[in-house]
Amino acid sequence: MGLVDDKVVIVTGAGGGIGRAHALGFAREGAKIVVNDLGGTRDGAGSGSAANRVVDELRAAGAQAVASHDDVASPQGAASLVETAVKAFGRVDVLVNNAGILRDKSFLKMDEAMWDSVVNVHAKGTFLCSQMFARQLVAQGGGGRIVNTTSVSGMLGNFGQSNYSSAKAGIYGLTRTMSIELQRHRITVNAIAPIAKTRMTEDLPMFQGVDTLTPEHIAPAALFLGSDLCGDRTGHVLAIAGARVYAFKVIETTGRFKETDNGVWTAQEIAESWDSIVKA
Repeated sequence: MGLVDDKVVIVTGAGGGIGRAHALGFAREGAKIVVNDLGGTRDGAGSGSAANRVVDELRAAGAQAVASHDDVASPQGAASLVETAVKAFGRVDVLVNNAGILRDKSFLKMDEAMWDSVVNVHAKGTFLCSQMFARQLVAQGGGGRIVNTTSVSGMLGNFGQSNYSSAKAGIYGLTRTMSIELQRHRITVNAIAPIAKTRMTEDLPMFQGVDTLTPEHIAPAALFLGSDLCGDRTGHVLAIAGARVYAFKVIETTGRFKETDNGVWTAQEIAESWDSIVKA
């Protein structure tokens, strides 16, 4: 018996890399898979048949799967993606928002088109697909799971990725808010922050000569968050880098209180108290 027997799982950006590993992992545990991918280059240009190839691979392994070539960054595409799942399998249960592109450039050289394209696919795409998916879950009577994809770049920042890190940080905020709002519908919303060598990252210096940061290391985290093993846990960010699994949390420090002058700080006092204000 699999962890997600007969569950209908949508994976965006599943034509290769981490998304393909997610699709294969869920399928091995009994899920019916909707493989979404435009099939373009890593900067979002063009289209192709990547989704079809993964569907063929899944079917050859005995899984039920259908392809979607919808654009997750458009309302029509997000709606069509959910409709594809319902038409093929009658319902939806799990959404893994994985689709993404890269257009890296240093902040001073970043142009508006680079900004918009990356933010649209990552942040807007996650919003649109999650909203259409959650509406379908509510129509079904509630219950389901959403797994978003943020990034270490989104949580900590990274040189040359002001567009990507902003989108991924936005996904963290969206995950937190959705987890609060959708609890009453029994929908859990969590995120993963993966570090893996894929087509999108293989030319980065940190991945040169590295074979221990694979998409197969990432997939079990999405499977956990998308299965009943997750329980009612919601609003978390699970990070995976090879053999290491850890969590990101936003914390607030104890800070300092001012007991004079009606509690109004001066800029000079903040400067003088800086170390104690920021100490965790």
